[in-house]
Amino acid sequence: MLRAVSTGIERRPLHTPFRISRGSRTQIELAVATIRQGDVIGRGEGSVTGRYGESVESVGEQLRAIEGLLADGIGRDELRRLMPPGSARNAVDCALWDLEARLGVSQLPAARPVHTALTLGIDTPEAMAAAARKLKGAAIVKVKVDGREPEACLRAIRPEVPGSRLVVDANEAWTMAQVEALQPVLAELDVEFLEQPLPAADDVALDGFKGLVPTCADESCHVTADLDRLATRYQMVNIKLDKTGGLTEALDLLAGARERGLGVMVGCMISTSLAIAAAFRVAVQADCADLDGPLWLEQDRPGGIRMGEHGLMHPPEPGFWG
Repeated sequence: MLRAVSTGIERRPLHTPFRISRGSRTQIELAVATIRQGDVIGRGEGSVTGRYGESVESVGEQLRAIEGLLADGIGRDELRRLMPPGSARNAVDCALWDLEARLGVSQLPAARPVHTALTLGIDTPEAMAAAARKLKGAAIVKVKVDGREPEACLRAIRPEVPGSRLVVDANEAWTMAQVEALQPVLAELDVEFLEQPLPAADDVALDGFKGLVPTCADESCHVTADLDRLATRYQMVNIKLDKTGGLTEALDLLAGARERGLGVMVGCMISTSLAIAAAFRVAVQADCADLDGPLWLEQDRPGGIRMGEHGLMHPPEPGFWG
């Protein structure tokens, strides 16, 4: 049966600037795809990410180029051969999963509530401590740091969230000297793991390094084929559907990481609940989830994720996706 396909770019403002080591954002651009077959509609979304060479123009071009083949009925396996991993393929792959699940031809892992990390953006130690105070009781707190004063920030934050699992994300901003020097501090403050301390292009310096806390690959880890290179440098990987190019590759990456004895975190870009609904299906099988992207938006999609106490995230309402 032929399908009706619609793709495009949406822009959504944030309620607060989001600051990481690479800069600050006040809005996001989203790749969106809708695929209709008969009376059944599947939807998907990806977040356009400049760090990986994407732009609104390049992503829009990828979406337009695949519309005709989607209308003719291509599936997810063909999609992986035709499109590179990224936000455009993520939107289309997840729309196909949604469509197939509603048609009863694919079965998704069940979604259930998971504790998500709540993120502290980069600021002064005093401001980050004040922000952390509002998160007291959260199950997981993720702290964004850069290379300027990470120890001061972490020492200011930890007393404010004494019972929380603490994750530190340097977003490629540290040197190897900092990685080594800060290990005692990370251990002292009971940091669960350190995420992507070195630039992806320089992470060969981590080969064989065993720190006092595990190190997690984020910007260095995109698809399953990366795992053999990463397995001697990291103890965990962060799976994001915008890097894998959809749920299909994300599930393969999850299986490959487990086969190699690697821990798994499931993360997200800033997005609406449409993207998080798909990521939930990986997060229920992961060691740690960081899916608070919609919490930064001025307005999420109706029927999306719901937040309970201590960062317990409930999946979207039945019928929202999948």
